[in-house]
Amino acid sequence: MYVPLGGTGEIGMNLNMYGTDGQWLMIDCGMMMDRGASTDEVIVPDASFAVAHKDDLAGIVLTHAHMDHIGALSWIWPSLQCPIYATPYTAAVVLRELSSQLPPLLLQHLPIITVSSAKPINIGPFEVEWVNLTHSIPEPNAIILRSAAGTVFHTGDWKIDPHPVLGDTIDERYLRRIGQQGVNALIGDSTNSTRVGSSGSESSLIEPLKNLCATTTGRVVVSCFASNVARLCTLGRVAEATGRRLCLLGVGLEKTVSTARQLGLWPQDLPWVPAQHVGYLPREEVLAVATGSQGENRAALARLAAGYHRDLELEAGDRVIFSARRIPGNEALIERMIERFRARDIEVIEDGEKTTHVSGHPHRDELAQMYGWLKPRAVIPTHGEPEHLQANARVAKESGVPVTLDARNGDVCVISGGPTGIVGQIPSGRVRIDRRYTVPSTDRSLEIKS
Repeated sequence: MYVPLGGTGEIGMNLNMYGTDGQWLMIDCGMMMDRGASTDEVIVPDASFAVAHKDDLAGIVLTHAHMDHIGALSWIWPSLQCPIYATPYTAAVVLRELSSQLPPLLLQHLPIITVSSAKPINIGPFEVEWVNLTHSIPEPNAIILRSAAGTVFHTGDWKIDPHPVLGDTIDERYLRRIGQQGVNALIGDSTNSTRVGSSGSESSLIEPLKNLCATTTGRVVVSCFASNVARLCTLGRVAEATGRRLCLLGVGLEKTVSTARQLGLWPQDLPWVPAQHVGYLPREEVLAVATGSQGENRAALARLAAGYHRDLELEAGDRVIFSARRIPGNEALIERMIERFRARDIEVIEDGEKTTHVSGHPHRDELAQMYGWLKPRAVIPTHGEPEHLQANARVAKESGVPVTLDARNGDVCVISGGPTGIVGQIPSGRVRIDRRYTVPSTDRSLEIKS
């Protein structure tokens, strides 16, 4: 049985429940940010169903360390207090985040169990296997759940990157072998299912970004998501090739690189300059990476635009590059920030996904490839708004998948042991959290796309 509680019918806030033999397993526990709010409110799934079944909850399994997959743990886990299973990088990020938000007494009872890819373990009635895929962060994994009822493949976030700058390529032969063994259902990422072709390789950005750094004598500031370790590695190589020095502006970036470095996932030959030193470097030697590509008003890029960043002041002739896709709903915030830069004669380059950014999610061709490898008997699209879920279902049908389910948060889906279908619904929703209070919310205007 499969019950999505977040992330199905929306992008972000992923939380999924799987049940068999009277026990449940949770895959991911993510959040959203209400970026337009002055308090940066956090939005998390309503996990009442999971809390009601906590005595039957065998554990929480995590696919990777993005906040829309792990960020709600700080608020939901204390009501569950079950084991958390994750690969080393994800486990380190979870421990870092929870250590900053949970009281010490509760942390003493935090059971984070570190696992390895391709080494199945038993959790309750499930045999659980983490399978390496490619994405923009270390250790992105699909989850295979095997039980007496059959086999489920939960993709998490993924793409097919033939030349990743971080981690290994996807093992196509292994995925084909899983398909030959039989997959009852694939529950999969739909984020870019409306886009034709393929998402492109992260390594394809190195040359265009080198060119953008080499064709100016001013400072270069690149803005990307703080968790995008692959992009940070790319920018480190670009800095190295163009005689510039990599600098990280933003606490999130520093935490990301420090964690990756501690686990041996950051290239040893890629140094970076502390933020407090960047103001002393010659302009032509600066390649700074700044958080705030979505216009967040307290992030480093917004401070640079307003001219009050404590470590760096930009001047006319400097260049700002957006290396991230605009999240719909943030356009006004981003435009306001860009106008501030241009009013000071600071050049802004933003070309979507042409030369400065590639997505970490699969386009239509990649979805079709995955369905061809695994040959699932059913597909349930997740991680997307209705148009994305429907587009993913069309790709599955065109790829010969016999059954697709148009599920939404709260739907109770039978995926093995009988005809695949939606058999009921349980209450679901979302909870807004800010610095002052926590209240339930069903306000659809709060939806944030990514």
